Amino acid sequence: MSTSPPSGAGGGVPPARKDVDVADTPQPEADANWWRGAVIYQVYPRSFADSNGDGTGDLAGVRSRLPYLAELGVNALWFNPWYPSPMADGGYDVADYRDIDPMFGTLAEAEKLISEALALGIRTIIDIVPNHVSAAHPWFREALAAGPGSPARERFWFRPGRGEHGELPPNNWPSQFGGPAWTRTTNTDGTPGDWFLNLFDSEQPDLNWNHPDVRAEHEDVLRFWFDRGAGGVRIDSAAMVTKDPLLPDLTDDPAAPHPYVDRDDLHDIYRSWRRIADSYPGARILVGEVWMPDAERFARYLRPDEMHTAFNFDFLSCPWEPERLRISIDTTLAAHEPVGAPATWVLCNHDVTRTVTRYGREDTGFDFATKAFGIPTDLAKGTRRARAAALLTLALPGSVYLYQGEELGLPEVEDIPVERLQDPMYLRGGGSDPGRDGCRVPIPWSGTTPPFGFSPAGAAEPWLPQPADWAARTAELQSGDPDSMLALYRSAIGSRAAEPGLGDGPFTWLDTPATVLAFRRTPGFVCAVNLGPDPVALPPHTAVLLASGPLTAEQTLPQDTAVWLRS
Repeated sequence: MSTSPPSGAGGGVPPARKDVDVADTPQPEADANWWRGAVIYQVYPRSFADSNGDGTGDLAGVRSRLPYLAELGVNALWFNPWYPSPMADGGYDVADYRDIDPMFGTLAEAEKLISEALALGIRTIIDIVPNHVSAAHPWFREALAAGPGSPARERFWFRPGRGEHGELPPNNWPSQFGGPAWTRTTNTDGTPGDWFLNLFDSEQPDLNWNHPDVRAEHEDVLRFWFDRGAGGVRIDSAAMVTKDPLLPDLTDDPAAPHPYVDRDDLHDIYRSWRRIADSYPGARILVGEVWMPDAERFARYLRPDEMHTAFNFDFLSCPWEPERLRISIDTTLAAHEPVGAPATWVLCNHDVTRTVTRYGREDTGFDFATKAFGIPTDLAKGTRRARAAALLTLALPGSVYLYQGEELGLPEVEDIPVERLQDPMYLRGGGSDPGRDGCRVPIPWSGTTPPFGFSPAGAAEPWLPQPADWAARTAELQSGDPDSMLALYRSAIGSRAAEPGLGDGPFTWLDTPATVLAFRRTPGFVCAVNLGPDPVALPPHTAVLLASGPLTAEQTLPQDTAVWLRS
């Protein structure tokens, strides 16, 4: 809660409308360092806002909610893939990088969205998936039709199988979604054919980045979207793109180089991409999805001639424990310091259990290997911690990513009927893994019954069902409540923009008890978070700027509460 009415708390949710008026607003292109301290909002288009009533979110729906995003105060929007796709993996199986899937709209609609958002001071970051394409992509269709040994197949990884009759995969690599990372083809005469590599779903054949066509195609795609005003690209599975051409088996030898993760030849690719980004006015940024436990190897992707930033998965997966969080923050900042890159902070995304649910569990960390059905959750505790974590992340140096619905305190939806689940993690895992659909349920905007303003009246049921109790979590309802999660985020993001020392910049820990994280960002700003069971005294200060929950009667900081102070 705020010690005074939060800025924007009473602004409400502007009604959805077909168009957004674009005034002659100065374009933000001149700020070449905008990305170093930006608040970036992740939009999962299928679940954000449905304008035409088909139960699926679309770009017109996003355009109608741009005033809401501007009032929230974000600097950029990152869109999960919006391209034509069979949707075998939520759009990460791309069939055409130069168009928009009809379920989301048209290319003209995307161009309007980029332009209208920019007029409100909000840049657009698009998703690029360089590791693979869809099995429906023209290149892969050509490769299948051309047959074994054809030049068209050289853009992918086709290989004969092992075993007497080629019945075994070419090597022992596993798919990220379970099972082998190889799928066998069928020849035109009906006999079993070669195998192709798919590190993800069988509908996502891996590209061969040793082929010049693959490199040239992706460079052209970057230019295509930068020409249309995109402010940057997020690079999916950025450390898995190139492969050892010998395709050796994975081994248990820790000294052996990995055949497809973090290979040195990746860096030439991203250097070429950086040269393209730097050739455009303003800062067009490259953001990497890089899961990398080795801090020195991680930092290589952020050298001045490669990516601008990369996602911080160590912090995202870190449990709500003071020492672990302190180590994660220190490790992150130390990894970025030698290359001069800003850190990024994120609590949740479209692949991860939502924050209020995760923080309400006994195990508050995140690991795909331990995801399961039926884990007990204390949502009240998780919400308190999520509120405190919001102030913690927004006060740390660098940029912050906010996944849609986090500002509403949405929990993971864990009772989706099995027949409605669509995630290949669930489908390929034989039902043992609940998958990621629970964090992808459509946003509740208004009203007391589903679809809660996500779709217009009389629309088809949303593609994933919304819980009935989300009536208490709609953006409309929270806009009128100064103590809501939405009011907290609006106030915190607004204060962050107004505080000259927040965003990118210096950081100093304060001497506190082990259960407290407290740090100074400037001589006039302190953030403190109490993760211990007992209330603690506030650090020396002249005023309380913002708190994630009420202080005690003695003006001490309770458990699972964060506070911003003027010092």
